[in-house]
Amino acid sequence: MAAAASARESVGNRVLGWIGLLAAFGFGILVSATGLIDEFVYYWPDIEYLAVQHMRLVAISGGLAIVAGIAIGIWLSRPSMARFAETVMQVFNIGTTIPTLAILALSMSLLGIGAVPAIFGLFVASLLPIVRNTYAGLKAVPAHMKEAANGMGMSPRTMLLRVELPNALYVIFAGIRTALTINVGTVPLAFLIGGGGLGELIFTGIALNEFGMMLAGAVPTAALAIATDFIIAQIQYWAIPRGVNPQR
Repeated sequence: MAAAASARESVGNRVLGWIGLLAAFGFGILVSATGLIDEFVYYWPDIEYLAVQHMRLVAISGGLAIVAGIAIGIWLSRPSMARFAETVMQVFNIGTTIPTLAILALSMSLLGIGAVPAIFGLFVASLLPIVRNTYAGLKAVPAHMKEAANGMGMSPRTMLLRVELPNALYVIFAGIRTALTINVGTVPLAFLIGGGGLGELIFTGIALNEFGMMLAGAVPTAALAIATDFIIAQIQYWAIPRGVNPQR
Protein backbone atom coordinates (compact mmCIF):
# COMPACT_ATOMS: atom_id res chain seq x y z
CA MET A 1 0.00 0.00 0.00
CA ALA A 2 2.88 2.35 0.78
CA ALA A 3 4.37 1.69 -2.68
CA ALA A 4 1.01 2.38 -4.33
CA ALA A 5 0.63 5.62 -2.38
CA SER A 6 4.15 6.65 -3.32
CA ALA A 7 3.42 5.88 -6.99
CA ARG A 8 0.22 7.92 -6.89
CA GLU A 9 2.06 10.82 -5.27
CA SER A 10 4.79 10.61 -7.91
CA VAL A 11 2.21 10.70 -10.72
CA GLY A 12 0.48 13.62 -9.01
CA ASN A 13 3.76 15.52 -8.76
CA ARG A 14 4.47 14.94 -12.45
CA VAL A 15 0.98 16.17 -13.39
CA LEU A 16 1.43 19.28 -11.24
CA GLY A 17 4.84 19.82 -12.81
CA TRP A 18 3.35 19.72 -16.32
CA ILE A 19 0.54 22.06 -15.28
CA GLY A 20 3.09 24.48 -13.85
CA LEU A 21 5.19 24.25 -17.03
CA LEU A 22 2.15 24.95 -19.23
CA ALA A 23 1.11 27.83 -16.97
CA ALA A 24 4.61 29.31 -17.21
CA PHE A 25 4.57 28.90 -20.98
CA GLY A 26 1.18 30.60 -21.21
CA PHE A 27 2.33 33.41 -18.97
CA GLY A 28 5.42 33.84 -21.14
CA ILE A 29 3.25 34.21 -24.24
CA LEU A 30 1.04 36.73 -22.41
CA VAL A 31 4.04 38.75 -21.27
CA SER A 32 5.52 38.72 -24.75
CA ALA A 33 2.24 39.75 -26.40
CA THR A 34 1.63 42.66 -24.02
CA GLY A 35 5.15 44.05 -24.19
CA LEU A 36 5.89 43.43 -20.52
CA ILE A 37 9.26 41.89 -21.36
CA ASP A 38 10.58 45.40 -21.99
CA GLU A 39 9.35 46.38 -18.52
CA PHE A 40 11.21 43.44 -16.97
CA VAL A 41 14.40 44.33 -18.85
CA TYR A 42 14.09 47.93 -17.64
CA TYR A 43 13.66 46.90 -14.00
CA TRP A 44 16.11 43.97 -14.10
CA PRO A 45 18.92 45.68 -12.09
CA ASP A 46 16.36 46.51 -9.38
CA ILE A 47 15.01 42.94 -9.47
CA GLU A 48 18.51 41.49 -9.00
CA TYR A 49 19.36 43.80 -6.11
CA LEU A 50 16.02 43.45 -4.31
CA ALA A 51 15.85 39.67 -4.85
CA VAL A 52 19.14 39.32 -2.93
CA GLN A 53 17.64 41.39 -0.09
CA HIS A 54 14.49 39.27 -0.29
CA MET A 55 16.28 35.95 0.02
CA ARG A 56 18.56 37.29 2.77
CA LEU A 57 15.46 38.07 4.85
CA VAL A 58 14.06 34.60 4.09
CA ALA A 59 17.34 32.85 4.94
CA ILE A 60 17.82 34.62 8.29
CA SER A 61 14.22 34.56 9.51
CA GLY A 62 13.56 31.08 8.12
CA GLY A 63 16.78 29.67 9.57
CA LEU A 64 15.95 31.04 13.00
CA ALA A 65 12.40 29.68 12.71
CA ILE A 66 13.69 26.21 11.78
CA VAL A 67 16.08 26.06 14.73
CA ALA A 68 13.59 27.45 17.25
CA GLY A 69 10.58 25.57 15.83
CA ILE A 70 12.25 22.15 15.92
CA ALA A 71 13.59 22.82 19.43
CA ILE A 72 10.14 23.86 20.71
CA GLY A 73 8.47 20.91 18.98
CA ILE A 74 10.93 18.48 20.59
CA TRP A 75 10.44 20.12 23.98
CA LEU A 76 6.64 19.86 23.72
CA SER A 77 6.82 16.20 22.70
CA ARG A 78 8.72 15.13 25.82
CA PRO A 79 6.75 13.10 28.41
CA SER A 80 7.36 15.78 31.06
CA MET A 81 5.36 18.25 28.93
CA ALA A 82 2.41 15.94 28.24
CA ARG A 83 0.06 17.91 30.53
CA PHE A 84 0.84 21.29 28.96
CA ALA A 85 1.70 20.48 25.32
CA GLU A 86 -1.83 20.75 23.91
CA THR A 87 -2.42 24.04 25.72
CA VAL A 88 0.80 25.49 24.32
CA MET A 89 -0.11 24.26 20.83
CA GLN A 90 -3.50 25.97 21.11
CA VAL A 91 -1.72 29.21 21.93
CA PHE A 92 0.37 28.78 18.78
CA ASN A 93 -2.79 28.01 16.77
CA ILE A 94 -4.47 31.17 18.06
CA GLY A 95 -1.38 33.05 16.93
CA THR A 96 -2.13 32.11 13.32
CA THR A 97 -5.34 34.17 13.43
CA ILE A 98 -3.26 37.35 13.84
CA PRO A 99 -2.65 38.92 10.40
CA THR A 100 0.97 38.94 9.30
CA LEU A 101 0.83 42.69 8.74
CA ALA A 102 -0.25 43.13 12.37
CA ILE A 103 2.74 41.03 13.49
CA LEU A 104 5.07 43.22 11.43
CA ALA A 105 3.44 46.36 12.84
CA LEU A 106 3.95 45.03 16.36
CA SER A 107 7.59 44.25 15.52
CA MET A 108 8.00 47.81 14.25
CA SER A 109 6.52 49.25 17.45
CA LEU A 110 8.94 47.18 19.55
CA LEU A 111 12.12 47.31 17.46
CA GLY A 112 11.72 50.31 15.17
CA ILE A 113 12.09 50.36 11.39
CA GLY A 114 14.46 48.31 9.26
CA ALA A 115 15.62 44.77 8.67
CA VAL A 116 15.70 43.67 12.33
CA PRO A 117 11.95 44.12 13.03
CA ALA A 118 11.18 42.62 9.61
CA ILE A 119 13.25 39.52 10.43
CA PHE A 120 11.60 39.21 13.84
CA GLY A 121 8.09 39.49 12.37
CA LEU A 122 8.85 36.95 9.62
CA PHE A 123 10.39 34.63 12.21
CA VAL A 124 7.21 34.71 14.30
CA ALA A 125 5.00 34.23 11.23
CA SER A 126 7.04 31.18 10.09
CA LEU A 127 7.27 29.47 13.47
CA LEU A 128 3.92 27.67 13.80
CA PRO A 129 4.09 25.16 10.86
CA ILE A 130 7.52 23.95 12.03
CA VAL A 131 6.50 23.62 15.69
CA ARG A 132 3.24 21.90 14.80
CA ASN A 133 4.79 19.40 12.38
CA THR A 134 7.74 18.63 14.65
CA TYR A 135 5.43 17.97 17.58
CA ALA A 136 2.98 15.93 15.47
CA GLY A 137 5.74 13.94 13.77
CA LEU A 138 7.40 12.98 17.06
CA LYS A 139 4.09 12.06 18.71
CA ALA A 140 3.22 9.87 15.71
CA VAL A 141 6.29 7.63 16.13
CA PRO A 142 4.87 4.16 16.93
CA ALA A 143 5.01 3.25 20.60
CA HIS A 144 6.46 -0.20 19.88
CA MET A 145 9.56 1.41 18.31
CA LYS A 146 10.18 3.47 21.44
CA GLU A 147 9.56 0.44 23.64
CA ALA A 148 12.06 -1.58 21.62
CA ALA A 149 14.63 1.22 21.87
CA ASN A 150 14.04 1.43 25.60
CA GLY A 151 14.44 -2.34 25.88
CA MET A 152 17.79 -2.09 24.11
CA GLY A 153 18.96 0.26 26.85
CA MET A 154 18.90 3.51 24.87
CA SER A 155 18.88 6.71 26.86
CA PRO A 156 16.10 9.26 26.13
CA ARG A 157 18.59 11.42 24.19
CA THR A 158 19.82 8.50 22.10
CA MET A 159 16.25 7.36 21.45
CA LEU A 160 15.36 10.86 20.25
CA LEU A 161 18.32 11.09 17.89
CA ARG A 162 18.29 7.52 16.53
CA VAL A 163 14.62 6.53 16.60
CA GLU A 164 12.20 9.41 17.00
CA LEU A 165 13.73 12.13 14.82
CA PRO A 166 14.53 9.86 11.83
CA ASN A 167 10.94 8.59 11.82
CA ALA A 168 9.53 12.12 12.16
CA LEU A 169 11.80 13.78 9.57
CA TYR A 170 9.31 13.51 6.70
CA VAL A 171 6.61 15.36 8.66
CA ILE A 172 9.13 17.91 9.97
CA PHE A 173 10.33 18.68 6.45
CA ALA A 174 6.73 19.19 5.34
CA GLY A 175 6.40 21.88 8.01
CA ILE A 176 9.67 23.49 6.91
CA ARG A 177 8.50 23.55 3.28
CA THR A 178 5.24 25.21 4.27
CA ALA A 179 6.94 27.74 6.55
CA LEU A 180 9.60 28.81 4.02
CA THR A 181 7.13 29.07 1.15
CA ILE A 182 4.87 31.27 3.28
CA ASN A 183 7.92 33.24 4.36
CA VAL A 184 8.95 34.01 0.77
CA GLY A 185 5.43 35.19 -0.05
CA THR A 186 5.24 37.31 3.12
CA VAL A 187 8.57 39.11 2.75
CA PRO A 188 7.11 41.78 0.39
CA LEU A 189 5.15 43.11 3.37
CA ALA A 190 8.48 43.78 5.10
CA PHE A 191 8.97 46.74 2.74
CA LEU A 192 6.20 48.54 4.64
CA ILE A 193 8.40 48.67 7.76
CA GLY A 194 11.65 49.38 5.95
CA GLY A 195 12.82 45.80 5.55
CA GLY A 196 13.53 45.94 1.82
CA GLY A 197 12.93 43.10 -0.62
CA LEU A 198 10.83 42.80 -3.77
CA GLY A 199 7.90 44.43 -1.99
CA GLU A 200 9.53 47.75 -2.91
CA LEU A 201 8.64 47.17 -6.56
CA ILE A 202 5.21 45.74 -5.77
CA PHE A 203 3.97 48.49 -3.46
CA THR A 204 5.64 51.33 -5.39
CA GLY A 205 4.05 49.99 -8.57
CA ILE A 206 0.65 49.93 -6.87
CA ALA A 207 1.11 53.47 -5.51
CA LEU A 208 2.17 54.83 -8.91
CA ASN A 209 -0.33 52.69 -10.85
CA GLU A 210 2.59 51.16 -12.77
CA PHE A 211 1.49 47.66 -13.75
CA GLY A 212 4.90 46.70 -15.14
CA MET A 213 6.71 47.72 -11.95
CA MET A 214 4.23 45.79 -9.82
CA LEU A 215 4.70 42.64 -11.93
CA ALA A 216 8.49 43.11 -11.82
CA GLY A 217 8.20 42.51 -8.08
CA ALA A 218 5.30 40.04 -7.97
CA VAL A 219 6.50 37.56 -10.60
CA PRO A 220 10.02 37.07 -9.13
CA THR A 221 8.43 36.67 -5.69
CA ALA A 222 6.21 33.87 -6.98
CA ALA A 223 9.17 32.30 -8.82
CA LEU A 224 11.29 32.41 -5.64
CA ALA A 225 8.49 30.75 -3.64
CA ILE A 226 8.21 27.93 -6.20
CA ALA A 227 12.01 27.52 -6.37
CA THR A 228 12.28 27.44 -2.57
CA ASP A 229 9.60 24.78 -2.28
CA PHE A 230 11.28 22.72 -5.03
CA ILE A 231 14.72 22.93 -3.41
CA ILE A 232 13.41 21.94 0.04
CA ALA A 233 11.45 19.09 -1.57
CA GLN A 234 14.64 17.77 -3.16
CA ILE A 235 16.51 18.03 0.16
CA GLN A 236 13.59 16.21 1.81
CA TYR A 237 13.73 13.44 -0.80
CA TRP A 238 17.47 12.80 -0.57
CA ALA A 239 18.12 13.58 3.12
CA ILE A 240 15.52 11.22 4.60
CA PRO A 241 16.64 7.57 4.69
CA ARG A 242 14.94 5.18 2.31
CA GLY A 243 13.36 3.09 5.05
CA VAL A 244 11.37 5.99 6.52
CA ASN A 245 10.80 8.00 3.34
CA PRO A 246 7.42 7.17 1.72
CA GLN A 247 8.55 8.80 -1.54
CA ARG A 248 11.48 6.39 -2.09
